[in-house]
Amino acid sequence: MKEQTKIFLVSPSPSTFTERDLEALRREYLVREAVISNYRGGNGLKRSLLITFEILRGVLWADLTYSWFAHNHSYLAVTLANLLGKRTIVVIGGYEVAREPEIGYGALLNQKLAKRVNYIIQNADHILAVSEFNRREILELGDHRHVAVVYNGIDCAQFSPGEEKDDLVITVCQISQSNIALKGLDTFLETARHFPDLRFAVIGRDLDGSIEDLRRDAPPNVEIISPTSQGELLQWYRRAKVYCQLSYRESFGVALAEAMACECVPVVTDRGALPEVVGDTGFVVPYGDAEATAAGILGALQSDRGKAARARVEKEFSLEGRMQKIRNIIEERPV
Repeated sequence: MKEQTKIFLVSPSPSTFTERDLEALRREYLVREAVISNYRGGNGLKRSLLITFEILRGVLWADLTYSWFAHNHSYLAVTLANLLGKRTIVVIGGYEVAREPEIGYGALLNQKLAKRVNYIIQNADHILAVSEFNRREILELGDHRHVAVVYNGIDCAQFSPGEEKDDLVITVCQISQSNIALKGLDTFLETARHFPDLRFAVIGRDLDGSIEDLRRDAPPNVEIISPTSQGELLQWYRRAKVYCQLSYRESFGVALAEAMACECVPVVTDRGALPEVVGDTGFVVPYGDAEATAAGILGALQSDRGKAARARVEKEFSLEGRMQKIRNIIEERPV
């Protein structure tokens, strides 16, 4: 009987991305996990030594190291794995290869971190890009032949439509000062003023108190909601007719794909991977253009593309499809 492959999964903090991969990998492999944000307390040196020890222990135990995001934790994991002759897979989420000085976004704006990102891309055995857009950005940093597009996976059994849609327009993101421009929340509020009799909602966890600023700026027809559970978020997806992702840039857009799986008609900007995710199932508008966004929302309200949006997610972005590609990479088969 073939011995199970041992995988050490390293991530900076808990997220739906890592949890979905962890759960799926554990069905077929022996998996240990290290979440860097769990290592708290003590001074900076003590914490750094503890993290280094845990990553070293994981790399020694595993046949393969699987890192989410090309950051300091994956730099350490790739460095140690290379020294020990162990295989490495790194998922690039997008921030790591971004350089957007206009909004102060991207790891490449930090010289030290940019060098580490470059090292990871050049030295990991496999780099997983979450979109074709993401892959092109990675390849601009160097000639790495082992970059494969493996789209984020959506659980279409969980994210499924409800019985009836309301005339409701939503957007979902973590709420912070930096995300107001990055996620286009200012444009979302401005666009809502074009439809005083239509319900809009911004749904997301407040990170820095900006939710109160957003509520003060919002017109009366916009609700600002901080959901208490995944189930509550799912109900918003199921009720909304239209989902907006008005971002300055996105390397994929998990919330967008979740909403599409619930048969929301998408309205997205022409930035990053958003047109790639939506395909021909939604409406694409220029970033920061409230007039064009209003026209897109009006078209979405009158359209019947919700079922096509879900069908696209089922075909292109299923959890099963993602895990089959990852399985092929782990087993060293063609992707």
